[in-house]
Amino acid sequence: MSLQNDESINKKMARLGELVAWFESDEFEIEQAMEKFVAAEKLAKEIEDELGEFKNKITVIKQKFDEVQ
Repeated sequence: MSLQNDESINKKMARLGELVAWFESDEFEIEQAMEKFVAAEKLAKEIEDELGEFKNKITVIKQKFDEVQ
C-alpha cells in the first residue's frame, strides 16, 4: 500500500470508527453485520499497513540521523 493514497490514515480511522459505532447502535441489523465487519477488517488492515510503512521510514531516518552524530 502506497503512502500516496487518496485517503489519509485519519480519514480511514474515522470511517473505521463509524463502522464500529454502527455495531453498537440501534441501527445494527444482523443481515448487514458481515458486510460491515468485512469492510471494517479491510480498513483496519490498510491502516495497520500504512502505519507500518511510516514506522519503517522513521526507523531509517533515525538510523541515518544517529550515524551523522
